[in-house]
Amino acid sequence: MPNTDQHHSELANLFTDVSQTVADPRIYQTRNVHTVYTFPGYTKTEWIAKAAELREHILVSNGLTPMPEKTPLNTHIFGRVEREDYTVEKVYFEAYPGFFTTGNLYRPRGKKGPFPAIVSPHGHWGRGRLENSEAGSVPGRCINFAKQGYIIFSYDMVGRVDSGEQIDHAYGAEREALWGLSLMALQLWNGVRSVDFLESLPDVDTDRIGCTGASGGGTQTFMLTAIDDRIKVSAPVNMISAHMQGGCLCENAPNLRLDISNIEIGALMAPKPLLLVSATGDWTKDTPKVEYPAIRSIYAHFDAEDKLHEIQIDADHNYNKDSREAVYGWFAKWFLGEEDPTKFKEVPFEVERDEALLVFHNRELPEDALDAEGLTRSRIESAEDQLAVRKPTDAASLDQFREEMGAALRRSLAISTPDATRPNPVEGGDFTAQPLVIGGKDQLPALFWQPKADPANSSATLIIHPQGAINLINPETGQPTRLISDLLAAGESVLGIDVFKTGAHSSDDGKVIRDTSDRYFTTYNRTDAALRVQDILTALTHLKSQTGLSTVNLIGLGEAGLWCLLAAGFANVDRTVVDANQFNTDNDEAYLQTLPIPSIRRVGDFRTAGTLVAPRHLLIHNTGNTFQTDWITDVYRAINATDQLRVETESLSDADITAWLVTQNG
Repeated sequence: MPNTDQHHSELANLFTDVSQTVADPRIYQTRNVHTVYTFPGYTKTEWIAKAAELREHILVSNGLTPMPEKTPLNTHIFGRVEREDYTVEKVYFEAYPGFFTTGNLYRPRGKKGPFPAIVSPHGHWGRGRLENSEAGSVPGRCINFAKQGYIIFSYDMVGRVDSGEQIDHAYGAEREALWGLSLMALQLWNGVRSVDFLESLPDVDTDRIGCTGASGGGTQTFMLTAIDDRIKVSAPVNMISAHMQGGCLCENAPNLRLDISNIEIGALMAPKPLLLVSATGDWTKDTPKVEYPAIRSIYAHFDAEDKLHEIQIDADHNYNKDSREAVYGWFAKWFLGEEDPTKFKEVPFEVERDEALLVFHNRELPEDALDAEGLTRSRIESAEDQLAVRKPTDAASLDQFREEMGAALRRSLAISTPDATRPNPVEGGDFTAQPLVIGGKDQLPALFWQPKADPANSSATLIIHPQGAINLINPETGQPTRLISDLLAAGESVLGIDVFKTGAHSSDDGKVIRDTSDRYFTTYNRTDAALRVQDILTALTHLKSQTGLSTVNLIGLGEAGLWCLLAAGFANVDRTVVDANQFNTDNDEAYLQTLPIPSIRRVGDFRTAGTLVAPRHLLIHNTGNTFQTDWITDVYRAINATDQLRVETESLSDADITAWLVTQNG
């Protein structure tokens, strides 16, 4: 029989062998705006659940959870131009206090309302909402809609035309992303408030509001349609594609398209009327045979195939006359009750001079208009106020917080509950050890120890080391560290893993290959920190699947303590030990350096994470003077659970940690 040292050495080799077999595709596979996407099949039940998740995800990734307060619009309508059968006016209102939505309002003249209304985002035309060319005339479609009996609001992209007087079309960077702020988020909110504006008009029929736009305006169209039930008919033009998701900042909010594409987002319109207009000369050339059938499969679940239609125009990227006429007919069918929508042909129009359309022509910006820095500051203050009023004060409000903000944090982290695995254990040395790989496609090298004296113990602890599980053993002998030895001696089983890009968790050749340089990387890919949180949940799920385990604990060492606190509230961990690593919870730069997770600050960061753990046992140590725990302490106090929370400024020793866990187990 081999001696103990030989057993330990064999275990070290076993762990190394297992680590080297890992082929986790996340290491070397990334998605981007041009990744070809295959639409999965959904049953009706699956789609209903998926649709709810998608709407929640879109809102969080665009900083709209919690939903911002709809402050007074303080609308200004002026500069009326009267034509024979329609009028045009200049409009600006406050989407946020000090942040202005600008555009033109076209109304029918000589007809009796109330009228159906349309919000009209313009897309990336060279002249924005003033564009009047053969490929696309924004005023032309607005004039024709008004002549047909609609009220239509044509509003600016953020940073374009009049909006460009206030904010640049490059708004938002990594810091803003922490707070759910981005160019796309601002534009989506502009769309929501534009619907509010139309609803405020006495001559608008609020049950008949639609939306249409092309290119980037098409993106705004299906995004607004996805989250705002007030949009009853939609026509995104030349945009929804399986292989091009949008080429601008205003179409790529961080976290938005993780595991999905615009096809799913567009399908959220089901079962309401949706027209897909495509072109033979751009990325929508495959719409009739790819995107349309995919979305039609969702409409079929609701017996609503008649409410979905597609038409393809033989042209380059456009919103030309042919495309516009298709859209006129579609809206006429559903809003005007016309049985023959093909009769709605475009009539000649004359576009007003720029001076008659520009909101700020010979006019100063309002005195309270914010610049980019001021807008960011204002939105952060508002976000903090919204979080503060949601702070739990009793068990009932804790449940409410967990439902709203817990779901929001889950979306920010982009985590899911994985399937559990149950590999067979192996013997080694003077304790039972189990080198294994946990997970399916997301593969985690792991080593599981059980005390040989009590192999049927019912408690296990997951330990996460920031440099990987190899640091939990002596690589030469396989002897576990003092912390693990103490836990084993106390009758605790222990699992150590290599989370994403730590330890031996790497590509086949031992080198990490993950290009994060793409401008929209976080729109399509999870950050390293978010993947580490996911791996911790995967490992906890594995532990909970083990027969006979009634208690599962979690310890995070060093920086890994931060990942563990973010994970603990989603896995029903019995006892959590967090090394706060003296992280500065009030400093955005600290998040950017360590936890650059989109929207994490918007949804409450560690305040929300700690609240989700309550009222279970939680030890936070090594806080220094920078990791703030007042919020968490207040929550535990409010629900009479202070005995379950311990906070220490200094770093605790392995013996102290073991003693706390054993005491709580007792």
